[in-house]
Amino acid sequence: MTSSTLQPAISVLPSKKTSIILSVIAVIVFLCFGLMGNNDSAHFQLNSAGDAFKLPELVFPGKASNIVIGLLLLGIAAYSWIQRKKGQTLATWMIAIAAILFVLSFLIWVVSGADITTISLASLLAGAVVLAVPLVFGSLSGVLCERAGVVNIAIEGQLLGGAFTAALVSSLTKNAFLGLIAAGIAGALVSLVLALFSIKYVVNQIIVGVVLNVLVSGITGFLFTTVMQEDPELFNSPVHLPVIEIPLLSAIPVLGPILFKQSVIGYLMYLAVFIVWFGLFKTKWGLRVRAVGEHPKAADTLGIKVNRTRFWNVTLGGIVAGIGGSFFTLVAIDSFTKEISGGRGFIALAAVIFGRWNPIGAFLAALLFGFADNLQVILTIIGTPVPSQFMAMMPYLVTIFAVAGLVGRSRGPAAAGEPYVKE
Repeated sequence: MTSSTLQPAISVLPSKKTSIILSVIAVIVFLCFGLMGNNDSAHFQLNSAGDAFKLPELVFPGKASNIVIGLLLLGIAAYSWIQRKKGQTLATWMIAIAAILFVLSFLIWVVSGADITTISLASLLAGAVVLAVPLVFGSLSGVLCERAGVVNIAIEGQLLGGAFTAALVSSLTKNAFLGLIAAGIAGALVSLVLALFSIKYVVNQIIVGVVLNVLVSGITGFLFTTVMQEDPELFNSPVHLPVIEIPLLSAIPVLGPILFKQSVIGYLMYLAVFIVWFGLFKTKWGLRVRAVGEHPKAADTLGIKVNRTRFWNVTLGGIVAGIGGSFFTLVAIDSFTKEISGGRGFIALAAVIFGRWNPIGAFLAALLFGFADNLQVILTIIGTPVPSQFMAMMPYLVTIFAVAGLVGRSRGPAAAGEPYVKE
């Protein structure tokens, strides 16, 4: 009998993080939103102007609804502790349900205690998708780069460069589509610098990305002051992309404005998510890209040009991010302003991590951050008891909480951030 057979088996339990977070959320909902909540009801409208038919308004009694939701969350939290004791983790779909219940509870709590106790849920969701557009393009850029082994910290600079170039070219040519193409080229130029220094000259990828963000911010800020402000009619009056409504489908309540009433960039967003996902996971090209990001030496042994693959992926990522940046000046805002991207490149990078380096996951994470961004605007308008400073922090709090609290031990591509030098 060997000594190994005499040693007891060691059982490694899953992390407590998920169970603790669920327990804290459940207690907050039950006590703060429920027992100490408002007795007034919260009203949620599901229709918007132009809908083909009407849906009934959703009405939730404030305190009673949150007590019930709190009990459901306490049940999920208790079940997560039971599963952990068995050495099992809680199913992802249960975590998703808990997150939805918490968001619903928070909405009921703030709306029932607001000056205006009715909000349009349809407008909230449609606005969230609109605000998420640049985040989705930025996160797709991050996925394309990191899957190939390059950490793209320069998403912010790519978005900002795309926004500036789109505004300038669209203003000069009076053609929004030329501005859209120019934005993609601008993003590609920023990414070419990242690829050149980080891949060819083996400079630290994070440092190059940070420097590029500062450089693009400085250049666009300088040109905005010295060129655009001197003659804004000529240089900073971009022609906007039209909103395209698909007949009949755009009149479907809730889903219509989200899926079938978008600008060209909005439709490109959905198409880009599918193409990147399909390309990475269903094609030979995607298999090579993922091999380069995980085991570049093994990929090189099989004849794959590692640095060439990384170079083109980073360039493609820059084009995608540049197109996302054009959304600011060709759709959302009338003209370019300094720092128009507002740090959304870094939120997009967080969406990459939260989405576990998967295009669909990054898309859903970007929608979550867009929802938080739009929610703080709407709740500030209806006059909630929550301080406006907290509402302004909401998108960034959600970003930090999602990445630090919910992702857990998600692992990115093994070779991300590591330069490859062929021996």
